[in-house]
Amino acid sequence: MSSKKSTIDKNRQFLNKKATYEYEILERFEAGISLQGSEIKAIRQARVNLKECYVKVLNGQVYIINMQITHLSTANKYNRPSETRDRKLLLHKKQIKKLHDKVAKDGMSIVVLKLYLNDRNLIKATIAIARGKKLHDKREALKQKTLKRESQMLMKDMNYKK
Repeated sequence: MSSKKSTIDKNRQFLNKKATYEYEILERFEAGISLQGSEIKAIRQARVNLKECYVKVLNGQVYIINMQITHLSTANKYNRPSETRDRKLLLHKKQIKKLHDKVAKDGMSIVVLKLYLNDRNLIKATIAIARGKKLHDKREALKQKTLKRESQMLMKDMNYKK
């Protein structure tokens, strides 16, 4: 029974769907996150919200700002971290420099795309360098999405009728 639970945890991913709608993704990075024990348990129980979070480079370090991890009821009440505290991302110096240069010189944004458990049961984040979309780009993306959905439905109906 415990093996079934571990496979569920490993397949768990938390996506920031709003990021792909609001931004054009240019380059992706995988980063580790510095978390406390109660936060890891809360993430495994799907108590994480990525909607309003973003990434910032401060003093040569990269932080996720405003990612909400709700406390567990079993966690110590007196030693809990803040739910929206800044969490340090673990990246190589070259990657941090590249992120800093893109943000400072080119005016790009850094967004969190997803949070997941890797094969070694570590929590990882996929972040990306992104450019904000204009309104007409968002409309075009919605058109493409509806066309794709309609074509898939037609193909499904055609296969079903055969």
